[in-house]
Amino acid sequence: MESSTQTVAEQDVNLREPGMFAVIMHNDDITTMDFVVGVLMSVFNKPPEEASAVMMAIHENGRGVAGVYTYDMAATKKSQADRLSAEKGFPLRLTVESERL
Repeated sequence: MESSTQTVAEQDVNLREPGMFAVIMHNDDITTMDFVVGVLMSVFNKPPEEASAVMMAIHENGRGVAGVYTYDMAATKKSQADRLSAEKGFPLRLTVESERL
């Protein structure tokens, strides 16, 4: 006898990967390069060489990608960096932007 109800396993489920978001650091004339490198290493887990390269990209291009994460993780990383900047009195600005495929 066939049942008219489907189990959850039999239903078509349309799952998508969560969207990814870039944490962008913006250049300013006050925040020191050493501080930016330190934030990239401590908050964004970049090795020293990569942190220095990202810092130079920020300095030369006006902005650079600190990391790409799911939205919740990107917002958390931004908040951590914002807190460190405020504690040291730097105006470092970070934004979270959607990554487009």
